[in-house]
Amino acid sequence: MAAVDSALAKGTFDPNRLGLAGGSYGGYMTNWIITQTNRFKAAVSMRSMSNLYSFFGTSDGGFLNADDYGGPPWALPEKYLRQSPITYVTNVRTPLLMIHSDLDYRTPIEQAEQFYTALKFHGRNVLFVRFLTETHELSRSGDPRHRVIRLEHIRSWFEKHLTPGSGTTGWFL
Repeated sequence: MAAVDSALAKGTFDPNRLGLAGGSYGGYMTNWIITQTNRFKAAVSMRSMSNLYSFFGTSDGGFLNADDYGGPPWALPEKYLRQSPITYVTNVRTPLLMIHSDLDYRTPIEQAEQFYTALKFHGRNVLFVRFLTETHELSRSGDPRHRVIRLEHIRSWFEKHLTPGSGTTGWFL
């Protein structure tokens, strides 16, 4: 946020035209950021995490984070949930596109499903795009047709929310 603040202070970006996107850990950070601030006018979260408590037991490597947290989630539930975007889902006002693959074992699709369901429950502007037969590597080595469709969804989402006439006036960071 300090880098965004600096760019905004220099007039580099229009604060009414900021977009946010990230995948994997960047997807987790996208989810986190939109639960902490409403400064971004649209966001795209790809192959993300939303609930570190459940991530521990569903990811092919979630259990490896136990050392970072000082133990497993059942021993430290507050610590895991305090750092989970789903805990703060009621704060989200940023329109969110979620993109995930059904064969992603690194960041299982249930992580996106939890966040999506919570956002829909609260009436937020969210769209979920699920890619069948793809893995965590969709953006790098997925079926070329799926990679094009993914990019078209991202472009369309930002155009819808960040261009003139959409309620905001421009492109994204």
